[in-house]
Amino acid sequence: MSGLLLVALVALIFVVLYQVARSSEMVARIQGEEIFDKKRNKLLAYSMLVLMVSFFAGIYACHRYMMPLMAPEAASDHGKQYDFMFLVTLAVTGAVFVLCQILLFWFAFKYQRKGEKVPFHFAHSTKLELVWTTIPAIAMAVLVAIGLKAWFTMTSEAPKGSMQIEIIGKQFNWISRYPGPDGVLGKRYFTNINDKDNILGLDWKDPKNMDDIIVPNGELRLVKGKPVELLIGSRDVIHDVGLSHFRLKMDAVPGITSRLWFTPIITTEEMKKITGNEKFVYELSCDQMCGKGHYSMRAVIVVETQEEHDAWLAKQQSYYAQNHQPEAPKVETPAADAPKAEGPKADSAKSITMNIK
Repeated sequence: MSGLLLVALVALIFVVLYQVARSSEMVARIQGEEIFDKKRNKLLAYSMLVLMVSFFAGIYACHRYMMPLMAPEAASDHGKQYDFMFLVTLAVTGAVFVLCQILLFWFAFKYQRKGEKVPFHFAHSTKLELVWTTIPAIAMAVLVAIGLKAWFTMTSEAPKGSMQIEIIGKQFNWISRYPGPDGVLGKRYFTNINDKDNILGLDWKDPKNMDDIIVPNGELRLVKGKPVELLIGSRDVIHDVGLSHFRLKMDAVPGITSRLWFTPIITTEEMKKITGNEKFVYELSCDQMCGKGHYSMRAVIVVETQEEHDAWLAKQQSYYAQNHQPEAPKVETPAADAPKAEGPKADSAKSITMNIK
């Protein structure tokens, strides 16, 4: 029913527009084509100025009240650099956008057809083409250089003493792995993967794996002021580690280990105060469509102090210990209806019992 109403509405709009056009033709015949064109051009020219003001007012209202232009404060050192790069890009492209839109609407007003002036046409201007080609090319080269600097910094070798966390994507959740007391992640092979007791395919022949900690829900625990290197991979299809509050993202590709590093600078508790949201949490999202359960690929990130992180780490049990618990010795109890022992063995048992008493 709603579809029929929509079709009827569209048809009605076309009928109204057709009737308006017919009315305009009739008015033009009555007043004369030339007089009517002048009035119409003048009306359209002033409407361009009204439209320009409404256009910029709408942009301001959209970003001021409906959809803020800037995200919350960047929570990493690289994020600060990214925000600077974004502001420079916004300033350059925004200035060009505003200038072009003002000229577009102003020209429509100023050069309306009045009948007194004859337009001048020219087919080529080398100077003009050099100007509008060279200046944008230089501006784009500068912006690209700033972006490349940020990219090479983010993907460069992490500083010595950095935390190292492995984050693996799979349909449809994240798995994170932390090194144990030895501070080193052990080897793993995809052929060892099974969802029962080895979800990342750790090599149990490698002693460095014995103290590694695996968090199946992908939670990341980071320390404020301490660099962290993420080793990123995937078990199945292409995913993408999205760290919007830290202004970082990196593809998780099967068979390839991607790396990036950054330094968190704002704890979760501090960000709650900055945003005024007591329920605020940092989030790790998947920024690559990876299947029907893509929406559920979310993990929590906690930025805390070194003391809080050490306390959390001390409570964790290694993945090996979780899946290789020693079996308790079996104790055989005699059946209730079993015959009682008789003879020498029974007598010795009785004598032992009497001695104990």
